[in-house]
Amino acid sequence: METMYFVVESIDGDYANLRRTDNESGNTRVVARALLPMEIREGTQLKWEMLQYEIVD
Repeated sequence: METMYFVVESIDGDYANLRRTDNESGNTRVVARALLPMEIREGTQLKWEMLQYEIVD
């Protein structure tokens, strides 16, 4: 399974805009907040692994 790292760029209601930080492409994706940890804020670093997001320090 692939591991990817993101930063929360912005939060728009029930969705968050995430920017990939572990490669040069900087791809973005919109993710439903229900799939993310409740504690996220703009600037929060996330790891996606095994179909789950978790906050990283």
